[in-house]
Amino acid sequence: MLILSLGFWAITFLWLTLAISPLKRLTGITELMRYRRMLGLYCWFYASLHLLAVAHFLLAWDAAIFAEEFSERPYMAVGIIAWLLLLPLGLSSNRWAIKKLGRRWKRLHQLVYVISLCVLLHFFWLVRSDYSEVLVYALLLLVLLGERLWLFFKRKRLQAN
Repeated sequence: MLILSLGFWAITFLWLTLAISPLKRLTGITELMRYRRMLGLYCWFYASLHLLAVAHFLLAWDAAIFAEEFSERPYMAVGIIAWLLLLPLGLSSNRWAIKKLGRRWKRLHQLVYVISLCVLLHFFWLVRSDYSEVLVYALLLLVLLGERLWLFFKRKRLQAN
């Protein structure tokens, strides 16, 4: 239950992080942007605890068990890939890294879109029977990423004119 709870909070904070920019555009409340980094770091924190709980309670810190699970359970591989992609985002979510990386920082943090798809796939493959919760998260992600795609193509169209 602990592992699932930690995973739930990680995905919830990830989706909340992704919701900040569209909510700002929709409401005009720019103060929302102050909370985006904090929500992203909460996501990273809970994802890290989720991974540690899996390593401790399911894998008993045994490399052989890990290798077997990793090869037999694709959800495990996708989850680890998502966490590995999330790691540089968490480590670079500070003023020093933003300053050092410059424009590359924004590019790096666009990994969040790939991460969100990996997390959704991890969740989907993990579920055995009732996909209703996964469907809710998938629909939310579709709205969050769809809004960004719509905005991207709208800007492209305006630039072309």
